[in-house]
Amino acid sequence: MRQKPALTNSDAHKMMAACIAEAQKNKWNVAIAIVDDGGAVLLLERLDGCGAISADVAVKKAQTSALTKRPSKFFEDRVKERPGFVTFPTPGVMFQGGLPLVHQGECVGAIGVSGVQSHEDEQIAQAGVTALG
Repeated sequence: MRQKPALTNSDAHKMMAACIAEAQKNKWNVAIAIVDDGGAVLLLERLDGCGAISADVAVKKAQTSALTKRPSKFFEDRVKERPGFVTFPTPGVMFQGGLPLVHQGECVGAIGVSGVQSHEDEQIAQAGVTALG
């Protein structure tokens, strides 16, 4: 049986701290979700002033990235190229702001962010990806 790396609680908290720092540095009120490789929520933070729906969107962006092993922007771009792709059964949403977490060639989870412009959401998620190393 093969062995696969997995996120630890410590990993999730380290990434969340980096995401929160990036959001606060830019004064962005967002929701940040970190999920495991199966899309189960490990951590969810909704910063003060962030709209309630953003928490749900952040989770779905993260789930989309974890389960497809692709940035959620991939699906946003795909729909622009081929509008019929919108019927593709993704597990979440097709908006930029979700990034997969890859360690030793394996997808171990994802980070999803929602609350500001999509490219800014992804900037925050990238801070968490970078913190994982």
